[in-house]
Amino acid sequence: HGMEGYCIRAFAEALEVIPYTLAENAGLNPIAIVTELRNRHAQGEINAGINVRKGQITNILEENVVQPLLVSTSAITLATECVRMILKIDDIVTVR
Repeated sequence: HGMEGYCIRAFAEALEVIPYTLAENAGLNPIAIVTELRNRHAQGEINAGINVRKGQITNILEENVVQPLLVSTSAITLATECVRMILKIDDIVTVR
């Protein structure tokens, strides 16, 4: 609720750019792909992902597509810290 809920929702929407951009760069319909991916995840298929070779959503583990968790965690952490720094700068400029 409140400001925290708004921030978390905005953060989640920002993360949605990743599969959208992947689908778009693969020449797929990004809206249809992201919608289907959301539905599969909501149905409990946690390993569903975008298969750019087949142009559809498949079980990405069965396709042997994996990424080390440290890579994803580091990227998200660095991006979040960057945004926090930008927001702090905006606060400082607004106060002046």
